Amino acid sequence: MDPTPVALVTGAGAGIGEATARLLRERGHVVLAVDISPEALSWVDSVDGIQAVAADVSSEADNAAMVRTAVDSYGRLDVAVLNAGIARRTHWEAEDAVEAYDRIMAVNARGVVLGVRHAAPVMAEGGGGSIVVVASTSGVRADPERFAYNASKAAAINLARAAALDWAARGVRVNVLAPGPTSTAILQGGKVSPEHLAELTRNIPLQRMARPEEQAEAICFLASPAASFVTGAVLMCDGGITANAGIFPPPPLLTA
Repeated sequence: MDPTPVALVTGAGAGIGEATARLLRERGHVVLAVDISPEALSWVDSVDGIQAVAADVSSEADNAAMVRTAVDSYGRLDVAVLNAGIARRTHWEAEDAVEAYDRIMAVNARGVVLGVRHAAPVMAEGGGGSIVVVASTSGVRADPERFAYNASKAAAINLARAAALDWAARGVRVNVLAPGPTSTAILQGGKVSPEHLAELTRNIPLQRMARPEEQAEAICFLASPAASFVTGAVLMCDGGITANAGIFPPPPLLTA
């Protein structure tokens, strides 16, 4: 009988990360759910087979510790979903623009470097594995007043491509999921106005935002044996946003 696969998911406190951790568990993995504080992972207490791990993904020591926890607890690591990320508006002339850039890059790009650096060798020693980096459509297109976030997600995409090349011969696949607008707490918690949400939805060809569970399905596909010959790929899970050249808005919702 094959051993139970072991997965690690960062940014698992809510949203896409929580949905992914839950889905991986449903599909037979034991899961280490990682977030920056234990409080963010309180939901884990009610789910058997998921272990909460508090860690800062921008810290090399924390990355080493969370991978070591997987090996010490379960003897292996098969899947790592590098989902942790932060976002904020950044204006070029703001006093804290460079500080904001440094912090966003530390989490969103450095976190990918450290995640691969510590997870991939363990996977290779165990015969192979799968790493999924969660980036964004903002890594292939730009957004106003978000230059730091755009830069960090573009970096995450190309870091994953480079890692895919460097680790392929040792059986470690590295792929990217680039989500479009997804109905998470950031968008639904009152931080974005209803008017902006309505405009955002109108610009999505499918005329709705994704659910976190839909992004989790795409992540789990990339992580699974069903994608065994897929590495270095960027899967756009964006409702068609990046299919649009941007010259014209998408057509209105069709009616029967």
